[in-house]
Amino acid sequence: MDPVLASGIFALGLAFGSFLNVCIHRMPLGLSVVRPGSACPGCEKPIRFYDNIPVLSWLILRGRCRNCQTRISPRYLVVELLTAILFLICYSHFGLTLALLKCCVFGFLLLGLIFTDAETHLLPDELTLPGLAAGLLLSLFVPVNDLLSMILPGVVQLPISSDVSWRLFSLLDSGLGALIGASFLYGAGAIYLRARGVEGMGFGDVKLMAMIGSFVGFRLTILTIFTASIAGSAFGLWTVLAVWFKRTQRRKHVFHESGATARRNAWASALVALRRHQMPFGVFLGSMGLVALFFGQQFFTWYWRLL
Repeated sequence: MDPVLASGIFALGLAFGSFLNVCIHRMPLGLSVVRPGSACPGCEKPIRFYDNIPVLSWLILRGRCRNCQTRISPRYLVVELLTAILFLICYSHFGLTLALLKCCVFGFLLLGLIFTDAETHLLPDELTLPGLAAGLLLSLFVPVNDLLSMILPGVVQLPISSDVSWRLFSLLDSGLGALIGASFLYGAGAIYLRARGVEGMGFGDVKLMAMIGSFVGFRLTILTIFTASIAGSAFGLWTVLAVWFKRTQRRKHVFHESGATARRNAWASALVALRRHQMPFGVFLGSMGLVALFFGQQFFTWYWRLL
């Protein structure tokens, strides 16, 4: 990597991370991300430009407002650093190409959606729908190289130039990924609703999966859904075990129950808590979408070598 370019891309990532924090805070509230300017949520005073420098200002002020000392969430620092690091990884992975732009756009959108879902259990249309459009558009300039691009050129001969044909097949790959991703999530949500009588998958997750599919294509969409389901299940299991252990200890000390009785009652209580807990599945979809972007092709290469 060119150190000058790498430094510039890292700084650009910090700036976009700062803007992403505004999106994460305001979009779920239905507020404009442009006006008014940044202000303290406590005293509502405008934040001065020298207190709005990514990462550095948070560290200097020790995570507090200069005026009223209201605590500023560490999320601001984390998002800025993660965005900058992600931009740098995209540069190291793709170099100074259009693929770098596509990677940065995809990562920017996913980070915003991951943190918004984690905090509010919402996936704003202002990120997912423009992201879907961006994925389809960028497929015309950066090849998706998925199933259609590999199979159809040898089967279907189009009376157009090769430059146009690969763009067409790439767009079809992108559209297929979006369609399959959205349909799979929608179908799973409908089945869960019919079986359990409660909503298990929101339309925000469906739109997020359509956006991811438009960027990565059909195969990596399936990989994203599969790995996200495993990660979500592991998180759910860990949550149940943590609640079970905590409530077992409490029942022993508060209700003076025996070990077996406390474990049995605590397990029933943990299962009820899990059913009532709204899991931010968009966090897992977004995280696994990033993993699929960087390592998905290597995974499939490794997998086919095993067969």
